[in-house]
Amino acid sequence: MSLCGPSPELAALDAQVPNKIEWRYEMRREAQEILPGLYVGPFQPSWKREALKGLGITHILCIADPREAHLFKPRFPDDFVYLIQDIRDADDQNLIRIFPQAQMFIDSALSAGGRVYVHCGDGISRSPAIVTAYVMIKTGLNHEDAFAFVQSRRFCVAPRTEFVHQLEAYRPMVLAAQTMAADQGAQAGQRTNRRGRDDDDEE
Repeated sequence: MSLCGPSPELAALDAQVPNKIEWRYEMRREAQEILPGLYVGPFQPSWKREALKGLGITHILCIADPREAHLFKPRFPDDFVYLIQDIRDADDQNLIRIFPQAQMFIDSALSAGGRVYVHCGDGISRSPAIVTAYVMIKTGLNHEDAFAFVQSRRFCVAPRTEFVHQLEAYRPMVLAAQTMAADQGAQAGQRTNRRGRDDDDEE
């Protein structure tokens, strides 16, 4: 991000989603809301059913090391919808491969009026990286601004360097998908307009 201050895009998003948190060290063990209905944090809140319900959480996306399975298994399957993705906090892990499924899970929950908690072990590296990717997809921010936005709401986040590189590499994929979607939308609009003109001609 520029040393001159936040980009116009980041400033606009900050204005749309105000951050009223005054960060305290102990908040690293809590969940923070990043976008409306989307929370990120460590595993501890996932054990607290009433606290989750108090936040309105309906879905839990867990980014887990297989060795942590005993900690991260779904504890309240009757109360929440779970998606567990096996990713270790290590340089050889490919986060990009799980971005599409994570996005679908979050989108499905939010579009139905739900709220999503995304967590890993400590809420510092893996889950913030996933949420940063989601912010990139939804806002068009580059990886630096998207991360700055996430960090402004959960100050302790610090994805490992390899994950940051993967977020940077993900940016062209996001732009390509957005361009394709825009082109498809324009083509659909043109077809609709043509059908409308044809109907008028027949009358």
